[in-house]
Amino acid sequence: MAQGAALDRGVTAHEGDKRRQILDGARTVFLSAGYDGASMGEIARAAGVSKGTLYVYFDSKEALFEALILEEKASLAETLFTFDPNDTDIPAVLTRLGMSFLAEMSQPRHISMHRMVIGVCEKFPQFGQVYYDAGPARGVARLAAYLDVQVNAGRLRIADTTLAAQHFLHLCLAGLLTRMLFAAAGKADEERMRFQTDEAVRVFLAGYGPER
Repeated sequence: MAQGAALDRGVTAHEGDKRRQILDGARTVFLSAGYDGASMGEIARAAGVSKGTLYVYFDSKEALFEALILEEKASLAETLFTFDPNDTDIPAVLTRLGMSFLAEMSQPRHISMHRMVIGVCEKFPQFGQVYYDAGPARGVARLAAYLDVQVNAGRLRIADTTLAAQHFLHLCLAGLLTRMLFAAAGKADEERMRFQTDEAVRVFLAGYGPER
């Protein structure tokens, strides 16, 4: 029985590795060719699997793309938006978040994915919903939960923590994301990201800090 369980775990691990291999290949092809330009044949070649194997895991290009964007945004939200509710140094918490958030948002890979999802949303609106729910909405919810704890402790004055979380993230991104999406500026350097983050924290606390 133990041998059977070990065998099952081995099969599951193998399937997980194969799925990862396919998603990595799909990412490469989608980012280089765009959604419309990508084909399942190209993705199979990039992933190093047969087309038949590819269809075992994903029955269409739409299903594969949806799985890819879901994983991309969900893993990002898990990585960036992790908070200790007992950490009462709010400026430090927000500064760490702002810097890591801007560093990730300015990555060329993220910008390309962002453009691609926007480009296919009119034809496949479900992609936009998946992208939003897995990434922005999840990140905002996690930040709002941290802010709720601070409001209940009297450290912040916020009527709507979801809106406040959105305010902070938009303050961090102010101007940068738009310029990068339109290729109107290169990747932001650390000095610029530090300035944007510090100003975002200052403005946020000026609006939502406790009464003196």
